Amino acid sequence: MKRKRKTIDMQKILIALAIFAIGYVFVDEAGVTSRPTSESADAESILEDAFANRRSDLQVHGSGEVTRVLPDDTEGSRHQRFILRLQSGQTLLVAHNIDLAPRVSELSKGDMVEFYGEYEWTEQGGVIHWTHHDPQKRHVGGWIKHQGRTYQ
Repeated sequence: MKRKRKTIDMQKILIALAIFAIGYVFVDEAGVTSRPTSESADAESILEDAFANRRSDLQVHGSGEVTRVLPDDTEGSRHQRFILRLQSGQTLLVAHNIDLAPRVSELSKGDMVEFYGEYEWTEQGGVIHWTHHDPQKRHVGGWIKHQGRTYQ
């Protein structure tokens, strides 16, 4: 009897772990894909939906072409700023904190950039920030990839 009970208990535990693992891999609390993926269609549809529905505070992964390199924002924490155009045509301002992460070097118009950070809605298309580690470990760390190098 004990052996049968242990087998049933173990099966329940394995089923619960499998369900948790599947949920963890595919969906986070906000219903957004939580694992970074290179499938730009998924990332673009998430960003298009976030823009259309004025959603913010979404951890997102995507890529785009640099259309403008802007002057740094030096008010408060310093941020390197540039505009990305997604394949869909949507534009995003990237505000990369250079007090917490290295500056993206040799960034030029026409370059492709991949990012993982937090999306905030704006009328112009949105802002991506938190593209760096969090020294206090209270926020998911983000990054920027450019020319084979990761900045975080």
